[in-house]
Amino acid sequence: MIDLLAIGGSLAGEILERTSSTPRVQQMVQLSLAPAFLLGGIGAIMNVMMSRLIWIAERKERIERRIEDGKAGPEVRELPWLAQRRRHAQTAVVFSTASAAVISVVIVLLFISAFIRPQIGTLTALAWILTMILLLTGLGFFLLETRLAARGVPAFEEDRAEDEE
Repeated sequence: MIDLLAIGGSLAGEILERTSSTPRVQQMVQLSLAPAFLLGGIGAIMNVMMSRLIWIAERKERIERRIEDGKAGPEVRELPWLAQRRRHAQTAVVFSTASAAVISVVIVLLFISAFIRPQIGTLTALAWILTMILLLTGLGFFLLETRLAARGVPAFEEDRAEDEE
């Protein structure tokens, strides 16, 4: 037990010594600015995605309530269209959330890399690349959802009819 405390104490002392260098900490803060701004951008995009997802869910609930009340009209045709939009929007949010999580890991790796001996630049670069892949996938699903919304129910129904033939 004492050996573990001694090792932990020396490791803590080493990290404290390495982080006491103000220029080194400043450099790490500067390096982490780009991923931090990307994280902010992802958050802004996710805000728009969530707003659209909430609108879709509320519209679907209103239509379903009208069906339950026996007051359903032609808006019932929207349900499959809304379900498809919801799937695309949810998938976009999932991938965007994953990209936000991975870019947060990139920020952590950038700070850690300045204060440890093993070089983790490759790991950091791979995490950055994974962030971009996840973000692009999320944006792709967001694009699908917005295109589906812009085309409307009639075009969606035509596409479904063609697929069934």
